[in-house]
Amino acid sequence: MRYNKNAILGGLMALTVAAAPVSAAVSSSQAARLGNELTPFGSPKAGNDAGTIPAWDGGITEPPAGYEGSGDFHPNPYPDDQVLFTINASNAEQYSEHLTDGLKAMLDTYPTTFRIPVYQTRRSHSVPDWVAQNTRENATSAEIVGAGAGIDGAFGGYPFPILHGNDEQKAWQVIWNHLTRWRGISLTRRASEVAVQQNGDYTLVTSQQEAFFNFYNPDGGEDQLENVIFYYLSFTQSPPRLAGGAILVHETMNQIINPRNGWGYNAGQRRVRRAPNLGYDSPIAAADNLRTADDTDIFNGALDRYNWIYEGKREIYVPYNNYEIAQEGLPYSEILGMSHLNPDLMRWELHRVHVVTATLKDGERHIYAKRRFYVDEDSWNTLLLDQYDGRGELWRVSMGVVKNYYELPGVWTTLEAFHDLQARRYHVQGLDTEEPNTRVFTDDVPNKRYFSPASLRRRSVR
Repeated sequence: MRYNKNAILGGLMALTVAAAPVSAAVSSSQAARLGNELTPFGSPKAGNDAGTIPAWDGGITEPPAGYEGSGDFHPNPYPDDQVLFTINASNAEQYSEHLTDGLKAMLDTYPTTFRIPVYQTRRSHSVPDWVAQNTRENATSAEIVGAGAGIDGAFGGYPFPILHGNDEQKAWQVIWNHLTRWRGISLTRRASEVAVQQNGDYTLVTSQQEAFFNFYNPDGGEDQLENVIFYYLSFTQSPPRLAGGAILVHETMNQIINPRNGWGYNAGQRRVRRAPNLGYDSPIAAADNLRTADDTDIFNGALDRYNWIYEGKREIYVPYNNYEIAQEGLPYSEILGMSHLNPDLMRWELHRVHVVTATLKDGERHIYAKRRFYVDEDSWNTLLLDQYDGRGELWRVSMGVVKNYYELPGVWTTLEAFHDLQARRYHVQGLDTEEPNTRVFTDDVPNKRYFSPASLRRRSVR
């Protein structure tokens, strides 16, 4: 049986697929490890041998004092933690074992400004009981189909908490866990993104964003997904030259059946048009072309243009439990340095991550010839991503800056930063500290017509 938030769901019917499964599920005895020696989401409960990564003790399940609920800014649950040490260009070799190539390149490129303040590791991720139960169910039923193009037999939890199969199949499983990770049910937020110029100047692009994570529909089940993981709407509100534009995305689960559906609204033409190019390496104008369509959320979309390989786990310094950089009223000018986020506001911790490498297939096109993912073993967020150009040179470094959202509960990004090492510029999404409210999560299930192309023009205003 499959559990939703309010009741037990039975009789699930698998999606019709256009290709046979290529990755069988794990056995019941293997799945029984979840919640025992493994966390409910598949990582080892135990810490590392050195004691620098602690055992998971349940994560954050109750907010600290002062938190007023969804839409409120999140007080720091670890206010007394101090910096243990700081990694900079002069001592990076000492910590090389725990640094990605991208972090080393950031230290080399910005030797006088970029640094990594390291704090005590806090394994703060947690999920509701119903998501944990669904994850256990998924472990024995979820399968990869179509060479990584889709999944089958999963709903309402991480599809593959226990990796299995060969290294290609494990890589697909890691990425699908990222794509379907727990981020709540419904979300509304007003936030800004910026492309920072070499001299530090920037112009805010502000939008109202709404999402319904259909994969976690508390009233639904796999047989009611209609092949959609989530619905997403974004209305641009400023600057004036972009205001009134909007995009609508239906993100599909089995992309053999149906690739992503996207539509755009042009305020000047007052027309809604299909956006078939809203994927892969299509440039994003609001990011001044520093981010591709599939860079959003650190990675999104189809897997079909790359060969994927799982490289195991590493202990890496990653941006984790970042509350100080997301505090109410903090000016964007303090968050945004000339070449990267303000390191004085950042928190880095040592965590175990899954390492996955994607190499562009022969005959396929993408501006990134290779991507290397560093995916959190607890939350399945991609925390760091190194991206290489066609010459094999490291080009861009992406960072998912995360914290626990108490109202979920669960760890998700508060900011996403994309650094172009060759242009010496960067782009940031998720700025909201100057807004009156942060992300507002609810358990509401909207009518799906709310996310239809027909409603897009009616709701778009200049």
